[in-house]
Amino acid sequence: MNQPIVWVHGDCLSPYNPALQEYPDAPAIWVWDEALIEEWQLSLKRITFIYECLLELPVIIRRGNVAQEVIAFAQEHHADLVATAASPSPRFDDICNEIEGSLQLEVLEVEPFFEYDGYIDLKRFSRYWKVAQKCVFE
Repeated sequence: MNQPIVWVHGDCLSPYNPALQEYPDAPAIWVWDEALIEEWQLSLKRITFIYECLLELPVIIRRGNVAQEVIAFAQEHHADLVATAASPSPRFDDICNEIEGSLQLEVLEVEPFFEYDGYIDLKRFSRYWKVAQKCVFE
């Protein structure tokens, strides 16, 4: 049997994260992705919002290179499996590929909030919500 850890990322920052649900007793980690923060030029307001969400989750918070921190966390917990929620981000795929070089990875599908096949700019919540509310409240 695999000894898991859970990697929580920004595309499923929720207590209903399928990896947290599947492995409720596993140690969990969140890594502030410094490269992504710089690329997206996240405001202090958004960083604070994310941090407040993290305080409600059973995660250890770190910062740095995401894949390296997740691998180190797994090693510290003698884990051989990293469980996480799926993400549409190309950066997510790169991180997963790096993790899979050292550990087994289980990517669990997230139940969508609503069904939509078109493009949504996910860099800002307000842009997402403009599309989502039309689908959810109609």
